[in-house]
Amino acid sequence: MNALKDLVDYGVIGLLLALSVWTVAIAVERWLFYRRVDLAQYPNSLGLEMALTKHLVIIGTVAANAPYIGLLGTVLGIMLTFHTMGTSGTMAVNAIMIGLSLALKATAVGLMVAIPCVVMNNVLRRKVAELLAQHKEQHAAGH
Repeated sequence: MNALKDLVDYGVIGLLLALSVWTVAIAVERWLFYRRVDLAQYPNSLGLEMALTKHLVIIGTVAANAPYIGLLGTVLGIMLTFHTMGTSGTMAVNAIMIGLSLALKATAVGLMVAIPCVVMNNVLRRKVAELLAQHKEQHAAGH
């Protein structure tokens, strides 16, 4: 059962933290790209849209799945708590509460990863919409 505890502590939470770092790196890269993109380089909006939305699906996917990854860690932690209670034969309330509170940390980390990812995804998608509108306006005016 120590392997299960390590899986929750290092595997699930480590995965969530790695996903968080990855999405922040993508968001920073995209924001810098948006600041320096030359709309005139793109003769049609399809090519521009492809360039602007590159890797945004990763941020959205992490935002959607991080709570579930955290929930998996919580379920594993609760299973570990119940297993420990069953094998030890003790029903000490303090031991149960400590085990359950530690199990819930995975869900908390999952939410702490997901919520900023949703915000980043929304901000970046809004910027894409603005840039596409600017491109459309430039090309409608005959640039």
